[in-house]
Amino acid sequence: MSQAHPSENAPSPLPSRWALARVTGPSMSPTVRHGDRLLVRRVRRGDAVRPGDVVLARFPARPELLVVKRVRRAVPGGHWVEGDNPLVADDSRAYGTAVVVGRVVARLRPRPGRLPPPPG
Repeated sequence: MSQAHPSENAPSPLPSRWALARVTGPSMSPTVRHGDRLLVRRVRRGDAVRPGDVVLARFPARPELLVVKRVRRAVPGGHWVEGDNPLVADDSRAYGTAVVVGRVVARLRPRPGRLPPPPG
């Protein structure tokens, strides 16, 4: 699972407008890989989240997980999110609707830049 570990230890997923996240796991490969550091901007209620956006999200069914996934579509109560790696299904297919808490703006390390569009 492409989990994210925020650089701050706070009860809220994103207590400030900007956060750094470290990716663990292969579910978003090749877009982001294990060890990548991402710049994330907090998403508030009413902010536009579009299909194709790479986001930081939580699953109400697994609130302890903070994950990096790609938005597929809006659904009642949140968004349907999936990883870019088709061999790993630890996303909305397994846990249901996700609540988006941040949008990934850029990869900072090890290959700085904007993220590419979805594969294939």
